[in-house]
Amino acid sequence: MDDDAAKANLYDYLKHEREALLSKLDGLSEYDVRRPLTMTGTNLLGLVKHVATWEARYLGEVFDRPFPEPLPRWDGEAERLADMWAAEHESRSDIVDRYRRVWEHSDATVAALRLDSTGRVAWWDDAEVPLFNILVHMLAETSRHAGHADILREQLDGAVGTDAEAMAEQQHDPVFWTQRNELIEAAARSAG
Repeated sequence: MDDDAAKANLYDYLKHEREALLSKLDGLSEYDVRRPLTMTGTNLLGLVKHVATWEARYLGEVFDRPFPEPLPRWDGEAERLADMWAAEHESRSDIVDRYRRVWEHSDATVAALRLDSTGRVAWWDDAEVPLFNILVHMLAETSRHAGHADILREQLDGAVGTDAEAMAEQQHDPVFWTQRNELIEAAARSAG
């Protein structure tokens, strides 16, 4: 596989995961996309904000192509973890639209560089890292958080899948899920 094909393949997977993450917001109220659903406060809109922030850094700052809008910082105590949730003045559309602008910025970076082009990652001890590694890292990071979003969305309304259409197709009635959970619970108790 040549470098252009490898870059296109990695980037196509990243684009799919971006859309999968955003799809988890579809059809939910402002409250449901924002509310903390884990002990650490993980929430759907916060995941989108977090991934947008770090994609802007990895596919922007790292390659001397800074994203032209302010980003939450990670290196000051006052702002630590500010990228993991949406404040009341930040609308869903603000965060989603920003993520889409990050995509455009990242698209331009990826298009302009070769896989072996290097950038400096300040938060990795100022390491010099090729685009290939950054794309793999962003694919892993985005996939990881899309997986978190899968679980959160399932917790909220039982919707599963990677896009709105798939989520609608995979809906089952409550009886199906009750029986499924009873089966899994029985297996867990038997194994324990």
